[in-house]
Amino acid sequence: MQEKNLSFNNFEQCIKCTICTAYCPVVAVNPSYPGPKQAGPDGERLRLKNKFFFDENLKYCMNCKRCEVACPSGVKIADLIHSARRRYGRDIPELRDRILASTDFMGKVARPFAPVVNAVVGTKFAKSSMDLLMDIDKNRTFPKYQAHGFVGWFKKNAKASQDGYPGKVAFFHGCSTEFQHPEVGKAFVKVLNAAGYGVELMDEKCCGVAMISNGLWNGAARHAEHNVKVFRKAVSAGLPVVGVSSTCIFTMRDEYPDVLDVDNSDVRDSLTLVEKFLFELVDSGKVKLVFKEDYRARVAYHIPCHMEKLGWSIFTKELLGMIPGVSLTVLESGCCGMAGTYGFKKENYKYSQEIGRPVFEQIKALSPDFVCCECDTCKWQIEMSTGYQVLNPIVIIADALDLEATAAANKR
Repeated sequence: MQEKNLSFNNFEQCIKCTICTAYCPVVAVNPSYPGPKQAGPDGERLRLKNKFFFDENLKYCMNCKRCEVACPSGVKIADLIHSARRRYGRDIPELRDRILASTDFMGKVARPFAPVVNAVVGTKFAKSSMDLLMDIDKNRTFPKYQAHGFVGWFKKNAKASQDGYPGKVAFFHGCSTEFQHPEVGKAFVKVLNAAGYGVELMDEKCCGVAMISNGLWNGAARHAEHNVKVFRKAVSAGLPVVGVSSTCIFTMRDEYPDVLDVDNSDVRDSLTLVEKFLFELVDSGKVKLVFKEDYRARVAYHIPCHMEKLGWSIFTKELLGMIPGVSLTVLESGCCGMAGTYGFKKENYKYSQEIGRPVFEQIKALSPDFVCCECDTCKWQIEMSTGYQVLNPIVIIADALDLEATAAANKR
């Protein structure tokens, strides 16, 4: 048990070097944000004495974790900030925040009318109305909903054959794969099947990251508790839980215990990204990948902030480097500025674009065939701001693989 007046976190390890502030993308563009050092460990010292020292401007933190990556002392700075928002914040989420955070609900509502929703939301009138009435910036482009989702495709086309493979994984596909980008889930199934692994879907809920960002703490905690129970069933059956979104996996591994106080210690190490999972199989000699001889692509790899925090970009780089016809350029480290729902909001839009500008300029200068990225909201931001297509790594791998030859090489 923690004593009442002691910090739950490790802010005492802060050596006041301010490197976190130097690396913070928000500080450079938004003078209202006090910065990670002041908002995190410095602010925590004051908040422990009196909750009225809480600063509502902490809402400008993007939770990109770049401060934590830079910190030489391992202080969980962003966790301090968002835990403070949860404990002391007085702002009540607006209708806009609830809509942006309700990814599953909005996807289910939009799906039956997807063509109409996409057409209407893209009009100048709708954008201006949302800007005026809901403070969703009129310049923001929304991702398109799909009339047919991944789960429906899986049940119809893939589910019956999944027990025929020697290995098996539990797949956390996430909201965007279900409602906006089913091609990512389809690629996942094709690649894993070719590698000799069947895929099992779970009764998952949204990872909750959008709820965390928008202050819907109780809803996020409920989703976390539900997902951890589902993960325990999969892990107890001997299945790793594999995902395709760096933010989803990071949230479920680290934010559940550190921000939402949901214990996942018994399943955390079983939550992984497909790039890491696949690379380890190939590296150990358990799986062989056979690529098409005629595949060619110039690819720019943008490493999402949460991927940097996980430290797993090496696996994506190694896998793409195995494709003979790929010329890969890794972009200089930088935040795209989207941060989930952050970049949709009118009060953040200008800052979002300013933060992402160096990334956009790098991509335009390289003029690649397409950009590679594990984060869907980074995809939306980069595609809107550069005009270049952004693909999840598993989609690139699926396109580049000779699936039949790979499946034959992995029969056992």
